[in-house]
Amino acid sequence: MTASQQWADRLKAVVPWGSSTCSKAAPYMPDEPGVIVRGNGCRVWDADGKEYIDYRNSLGPVTLGYRFPAVDEAIRKQLEAGIIFGHPHPLEGEVAEMLCEVIPCAERARFLKTGGEAIAACIRLARCHTGRDHIVHIGYSGWLNALSSGGSTLPGTVSDSVPPGVPAALSALHHVRGWNDREALEEIFAKSADQIAALVVAADYARMSEGETFYPFLRELTDRHGAVLIYDEIVTGFRIAIGGVQEYFGVVPDLAVFAKGVANGMPLSVYCGKAEIMDKLDKAIISSTYAGETLTLAAAKAAITTYLGADVVGHIWRHGEKLWQGVNALFREYDLPAAAKGFWSCPLLSFDPKGPADLQERFFRAAYRNGVSLYSVSYVNFSHQDAEIDETLERLEGAVREPS
Repeated sequence: MTASQQWADRLKAVVPWGSSTCSKAAPYMPDEPGVIVRGNGCRVWDADGKEYIDYRNSLGPVTLGYRFPAVDEAIRKQLEAGIIFGHPHPLEGEVAEMLCEVIPCAERARFLKTGGEAIAACIRLARCHTGRDHIVHIGYSGWLNALSSGGSTLPGTVSDSVPPGVPAALSALHHVRGWNDREALEEIFAKSADQIAALVVAADYARMSEGETFYPFLRELTDRHGAVLIYDEIVTGFRIAIGGVQEYFGVVPDLAVFAKGVANGMPLSVYCGKAEIMDKLDKAIISSTYAGETLTLAAAKAAITTYLGADVVGHIWRHGEKLWQGVNALFREYDLPAAAKGFWSCPLLSFDPKGPADLQERFFRAAYRNGVSLYSVSYVNFSHQDAEIDETLERLEGAVREPS
């Protein structure tokens, strides 16, 4: 038994799911690594020393690359001065000022640790601001907000009833509607507009381009009915554009949440938006001991400085296009009913449901065997260069050529 398999078994014995993050649990053992022990740039290594070119990037946060020098140096420097204090540190103000400069909706900014809890904070703020209780959700915004019957309890996993552990009375206040389903959205607002506090929207990665007309529709709809428009920019921020979809499409929400890429893997989330709403935090109390922890804020300052000075987003788009166009060409050449769909910076690997039922599993297993680590939404980071993209395509060609 490999060291990676031994670790997977040890984890399953004491950690439900075998991981504290459901999407990090390894379903494709022994081809998939059970654990990763180190990373550098765009590569990671498992417990047996096998190397992978990595496109999981910790499910999105590692936007610059593992052990990115500017970020690591900022963390080391701050570590010498202290991790956390009983009063705010200047970094809290400095990073908030930077975010208010680069995020279109941000007149005020505040910090938490995870994207899901920051969405929950925005929901509480919206309820306080409007005096209403009901929330409309589009897409997945974390387990904490997976409350609706028929909503996403995990990415790609839909509950067919009230999610287990959620009181029915609470679930009844949350309503799921589909991406770009305008008729359904008009219907629920026509029926319940005076009860809807907010509409929370996370982009559909495969159909991201529809945002060009869908986001203006959402802005007009919520304005018309007096609801707060909240963007989940957990993935799209610092990747579609520095300021996320609101910058890319030019449609500004009332509140927004950024996480993942803001600190290149250090745990930080940002909830930000209009001053008239954010200033209601004196009534809608949201507080966390670790929100202003300094190592993460130092990492965020270094990461944002890099985004602004090095055309990180442009690099991700260009190298993403090269990779995913190449992958799509492989799918066509080898007659596989699959495609990378959406924007090149965060596409969805889509497998035709009319094709073989096990195609996705076979492809992912073969990719792992050939040293490429993928996920359903895979990411190029700033450390992927042309040589790594070329090597990835060679490895993936080896994967698709493997006998079934």
